[in-house]
Amino acid sequence: MRILYAFQGTGNGHVARAQEIVPILKKYASVDTLISGHQSQLKADFDINFKHKGVSLLYDKTGGLSYRKTFTDNSFLEAFKAIREIELSQYDLVINDYEPLTGWACKFRKHPMIELSHQASMLFKETPKPDKKDFFGEMVLKYYVPGERRIGFHFENYHPQIKKPVIRRKIRNLNPDKKGFYLVYLPSFSDENIIKVLKQIPVEWKVFSKYSKLQFKENNVEIFPIDEIQYLKAFENCDGILCNAGFESPAEALFMDKKLFVIPIHNQYEQECNACALDKMGIPNSKVLKLEEIQNWVNSDQHLKVDYPDDIEEILVNEVLTL
Repeated sequence: MRILYAFQGTGNGHVARAQEIVPILKKYASVDTLISGHQSQLKADFDINFKHKGVSLLYDKTGGLSYRKTFTDNSFLEAFKAIREIELSQYDLVINDYEPLTGWACKFRKHPMIELSHQASMLFKETPKPDKKDFFGEMVLKYYVPGERRIGFHFENYHPQIKKPVIRRKIRNLNPDKKGFYLVYLPSFSDENIIKVLKQIPVEWKVFSKYSKLQFKENNVEIFPIDEIQYLKAFENCDGILCNAGFESPAEALFMDKKLFVIPIHNQYEQECNACALDKMGIPNSKVLKLEEIQNWVNSDQHLKVDYPDDIEEILVNEVLTL
């Protein structure tokens, strides 16, 4: 069996999931990989056969999705050309983790594809959503990667085709401890905005920044360039994690029994849905970096025990490779 595993390069979650899934697939099939998107700080630790710039969501420095930058800084003509030129005939199956180029190529050519992503879970009516629906956001979730067969990942099993998160081996192998500091990963905010708020809360903050190339400290806030080894060490030993309302980072925080506070990216409907789901689980969130709410969270005794089994190989063998 020949498989093309196509995944999104925007953000770090798709890359992290691919690090777990691709080696398993290679035990059962011949696998090529394709990545599109250009906003990930996490590097794949396996060979990537095809790379495309693709279409990435881009943000302003106040933490909001920038429609202007998204439409001006992406080459849609280049994306349309890639959709036409991607060769699929040698593959028996395309497994797609929210990657639009192969998604549309498969649709146009009626090629076998299954979507295996967190975003796929959003298309089941049982998945928690905000009371106020975002029409444009719903359309993006539905049509960004068109497909008919899908398995989703989410914080809970809201539907039989929604599975628990894939927790990467690098997280499962950590020995969690609490050493009195908080980890921050808010790549949609500028370092200046983060420092301005957090230096008013008298605990130690370790902020991982995609903007800074140098490590520096201002009062009680220490800024680190993106570095996976340092990040995992901080993740292992922190008391809590302040991050955007993506999927993988919050899921990993819950798995590690860390206190968690999320801030959905403004205008990013998927993250608003994630914040809604986490809110139902008792996890606090805010639309902005709000001093009082973060101070209250730091002072709280938050605890939530989750069960995220190491079952991705079973899912792949029984529900994906048998299609």
